[in-house]
Amino acid sequence: MLLDSRASVEGALQDGEDNYTETPLQLASAAGNFELVSLLLERGADPMTGTMNVFRKLLSHAEKEKGDVLSLKEILAESSEPGEKKPPQTIRTLQRTGKAKLRALREAMYHSTEHGHVDITIDIRSLGVPWTLHTWLESLRTCFLQHRRPLIQGLLKDFSCIQEEEYTEELITHGLPLIQQLSVIFTQCYGPFPIPKLTEIKRKQTSRLDPHFLNNKEMSDVTFLVEGKPFYAHKVLLFTASARFKSLLQNRPAAENTCIEISHVKYNIFQLVMQYLYCGGTESLHIRNTEIMELLSAAKFFQLEALQRHCEIICSKNIAMETCVDIYKHVKFLCASELAAFIEGYFLKNMVLLIEVEAFKQLLYEMPATVSPGPCPSPISDVLHDLEKTLATRIHSIHLSSAKGSIV
Repeated sequence: MLLDSRASVEGALQDGEDNYTETPLQLASAAGNFELVSLLLERGADPMTGTMNVFRKLLSHAEKEKGDVLSLKEILAESSEPGEKKPPQTIRTLQRTGKAKLRALREAMYHSTEHGHVDITIDIRSLGVPWTLHTWLESLRTCFLQHRRPLIQGLLKDFSCIQEEEYTEELITHGLPLIQQLSVIFTQCYGPFPIPKLTEIKRKQTSRLDPHFLNNKEMSDVTFLVEGKPFYAHKVLLFTASARFKSLLQNRPAAENTCIEISHVKYNIFQLVMQYLYCGGTESLHIRNTEIMELLSAAKFFQLEALQRHCEIICSKNIAMETCVDIYKHVKFLCASELAAFIEGYFLKNMVLLIEVEAFKQLLYEMPATVSPGPCPSPISDVLHDLEKTLATRIHSIHLSSAKGSIV
C-alpha cells in the first residue's frame, strides 16, 4: 500500500549520503520474507544500497590488533629509549598485514569489476590499489553501459596511472580499437564543414609617413639598436602606433642620441614591422614562410593587432600534419587564442590521422604547466580540455543554434 502511494522503495535512506539505516530490502531479507523481498526488487530496490555504506566503513576503518603476540623486531622496538619516537600502532600493524590486505583488495577489485559493481571497484581504487588493464577496461565498459558519465571521465583521466608492465594483448584487442573509435567520433562530431576562417582586422587610422622615410638617418629623430645595427625611425609615427611603442619612447633615457635596444627581435623581422607601419598596411609586405612565426611573435610583443592577425591567417593556411603541433605550442606560448582555436579545430577535423603522429600523441600526454612563461602569464589549461571546449562550441554552432552553421 505504501509503495502504491509512491513511498520510497529505499525507505529513509538519502541518496549520496553515508546513511547506516537499514533499508526495507535488508529488513525483509533478514526476516526471510521471500514475497516482500521479491516485491521490493520488482519496485526497483537496490541490493547494493546500504551494503555499500557498510563496505566503505569497513575499508576505511583501521585494523585492530589481532592479539598480543609481538615479533622480535617489535619487542626490540618496545625496549628502545624512552625519548625515541615510535611509529603508531596502526602503522606497525599495517606493515605486518599490508601485503595480505593488498592481495585481498586486488582480488575483491577483480571480482567487483567482473560482476559490474563499478562503485565498489572505484572505492577500492581510492584506497590506492593499482589498476590492472583488465579491471580498468571492464570498469570503463560497465560505465558506458550504465551511462555513468562522471565515472567515465574519471576513468579516462586515471588511465595514466596504469603501469606499462600492465600493457597486455588486451590493450591491442580492446584498448586500441576504443581509442580509434573515439577519434572517429570526434571527427564526425566536428562535422564536414570547413574550419571557421580567421578574418583580417582593419587597422586603425594613425599617423602615417611616406615609405621614403623608412630607416632614413637624415630625417629620423629616434634610433633603435637591433642585433647591433641601428634602425632609424620617427617618434610622430611610433607614438600612435601602439601602447608598446609609446612606452618604449617614454621610458628611453633622457640623454640625446641614446638608442633604444631591441634585444629579442631579429633585424629583418624588425624591418618588416617598421615597413608595415610606414606603408600603412600589410599589402606591401613580402613574408617568407621561415619568417612568419618570428613576425607573429614580434607583432604580439609590439601590440600590433592587425599585423598579428595577418600573420595568424598566413599560419592557418600553412598548417600541415608535420607542423601543426609545433605551431600550436608556439601559439599557446604567445596566447594567440584565435589561432589556437583554429588549430584545435584542425586537430579535431583530422583526429583519425593525427592519432598516429608521434608529436600529437606526446602533446596529449604532456601535463599542463601551472603558469604560462610566455607574454601573457596566466594558467595554461589542459590540451584535452581546450579540445573539449572547441568541440562543444562547434557542435552548438552547427547543430544546436537557431542559425545552424552560422560560423562556418
